[in-house]
Amino acid sequence: MKTLVVNKDGELSINEVPKPKYNEKQALVKMLACGMCGTDIKLIHKSFKGFPDSVYPIMLGHEGVGEVVETGADVKGLKKGDKVLLPFVDADPAVYGELGSGWGAVSEYGVVHDPLAYPKGEAPDVAYAQTVLAEDLDPIDAVMFVTFREVLSSIRFFGVKPEDSIVVFGCGPVGQTFIKFLSLLGGKDIVAVDIVDDKLEIATENGATKVINSTKQDLTAEIRKIYPDGVKFVLDAVGLPLVTNKAMEILTDRGAVLCYGVLEKESITIDFSAASYNWSFICQQMPEKKEEFEAHEQVLQWVRDGKIVMRDYISDYFKFEDAVSAYDKLLDKKIIKKGIITF
Repeated sequence: MKTLVVNKDGELSINEVPKPKYNEKQALVKMLACGMCGTDIKLIHKSFKGFPDSVYPIMLGHEGVGEVVETGADVKGLKKGDKVLLPFVDADPAVYGELGSGWGAVSEYGVVHDPLAYPKGEAPDVAYAQTVLAEDLDPIDAVMFVTFREVLSSIRFFGVKPEDSIVVFGCGPVGQTFIKFLSLLGGKDIVAVDIVDDKLEIATENGATKVINSTKQDLTAEIRKIYPDGVKFVLDAVGLPLVTNKAMEILTDRGAVLCYGVLEKESITIDFSAASYNWSFICQQMPEKKEEFEAHEQVLQWVRDGKIVMRDYISDYFKFEDAVSAYDKLLDKKIIKKGIITF
C-alpha cells in the first residue's frame, strides 16, 4: 500500500510499504478519508510530546474512516462493508523496519479492533472509539466525528456548565466546534478570540456571544468591560503558551485555564503576576477513547436533528495522491476549516 510519511528531515513523501498485519481480534479496513489536524502539524514540526527525533520517519494521520474488507477469526462486532472510525497503522518493526507511526491513517489501509472479540475489560482503550458508523452518515464527512467526540468529551471532562463564562482562543475547526457545542449545551457567555475576522464571523454564527480580534482590540480591556471580575474559564484551542499567560489577566478568582490545543514544548513558563491568588491549569491533550465513545450518541443525535451539519466544518477535500501539497497548504494556513484527504 501507499502511505504518507514524515521523513527524518521533516519533509513529507508518499511511500510504498506493506499492508498492515491484523490479528484474530482485528479487522483490515480500506481507508476512505482522513482529516488533517493541528496535531499533524506538530508531528511534522517534530514538536509533539513523546515523538523524539529517534522515532522518525513516521506514518501520519489519525482522523480516519475506513471500510472493513477482512476480519479476524474472533471478530464478532464487525463485518465486511462496515464503515469504522479511527483505523490506525501501528509501528511494526517486522513489517516496516524503522518506519514508526504517527498513527498512520493517511494510508490506503489500516486496522481496527473489535471490543467484542476480547474478554471483558481486556480490549485496548482505542477499541472503544473505533465505532461503526450509522448507514445514514456520509462516511467522508463523518471524519468530523473524531473532532466532535473529542470536543464534547473534553467539555464534560473540563466541567464547563451552561452558566459559566468562557473565552475560547483560536477559531479553527476545533475552536469552532467548542463554541458550537458550548452553545448547544446552553452556554450564553462565550467569547471567541482570533486574529482573522472571517473566522470570528463564523464563530458568531456558531454561538459566540462576543468576538475579539486580538490584533485590533485590547483583549484584557474588552473582557473586563463585560466581566469586571474576570471569566470562569479560558480555553486554549491552539496550544500556545502565550494563551495561558494572557489568561492570567482575565480569569476570575478560582478560574481555570483549559488547555486542549497540543503544546509544542513539554514545558512552559507561566507569569501569574496578574492573576488572582487562586486559579487552575487543566490540560487534556489526549481524551480517553472510552470518553469519546460515550460522546458518540449525543453527537449523532445533534447531526440527525440538523443542529450540526458536518460539511459546515469542512473547507477542502484533497485526493490522496495530492496529500503532500495538501499538507503544504495546511502548514501555510491556507485551509480555513477542516481539510480532508480522500482515497
